[in-house]
Amino acid sequence: MVSEGSIQLASLLESLIGRDPLIASSIAGAFVALTTSSGAAMILILRREKLSLHFSMAFAAGIMLVASFTSLILPAIEASSFPTVSLGIISGFGAILIVERLIPHEHPILGYEGPESARRLLRKAWLIAIAILIHNFPEGIAVGVSVAYSIPLGIATAIAIGIQDIPEGFAVALPVSSTGGKKLGFLIGVLSGVSELLMAIIGTLVFTELKELLPIGMGFAGGAMLFITLKEVIPEVYGENYSTLKATLGLLIGFMVMLYLDSAL
Repeated sequence: MVSEGSIQLASLLESLIGRDPLIASSIAGAFVALTTSSGAAMILILRREKLSLHFSMAFAAGIMLVASFTSLILPAIEASSFPTVSLGIISGFGAILIVERLIPHEHPILGYEGPESARRLLRKAWLIAIAILIHNFPEGIAVGVSVAYSIPLGIATAIAIGIQDIPEGFAVALPVSSTGGKKLGFLIGVLSGVSELLMAIIGTLVFTELKELLPIGMGFAGGAMLFITLKEVIPEVYGENYSTLKATLGLLIGFMVMLYLDSAL
């Protein structure tokens, strides 16, 4: 669960922004979009991109793994029941699986996924960028659903996701910059952050109106994030030609940072 200290900090922020969930999700989503854009801006100054990419994605995986449970799945189970939340988790897994099968994209290590007929329509760099964009949608939904459940919890979730979105923003910008230039890579990174903002607002709008489905929605967002972390991100960071020790260290640091946010803030 999110710690008492984190909730108190988020409650202070809530008192500053009011109790309107839509306003809260807009601010939380804007924060996530800003951190993603900040990560994308790193492409303009860093040179050793490949080394930073693997380590930063491992860091993001550690945070996502913990946040899936502490910000979404466990609070949903407490508010509802395990069978109900399980339905949401399975739905989240299934939804991302279907999206990945239908939308052409490519992972640096796992390779191409999507319809074979679309494989030649886009350059590899764009296919990789699309893969990262698919990863960002569940994170935006997670922020929006958390806000619908509790504004303090939503803000705390946005803080956690925002931290790990810094390396993810870099991961979006990197493949595009390799063929389209650093400025274009930065622009695509910014657009990926904007997509998270939009999904956060949509998530709040939907589950503020359909509160009876909120536990399922939280399970859905948690399940989608787990799918992305376990099936996509972790296999990528343990890919070829990269130190498994460094990847594990990045994963551990991200894991511990999220646990710190969960227990000590």
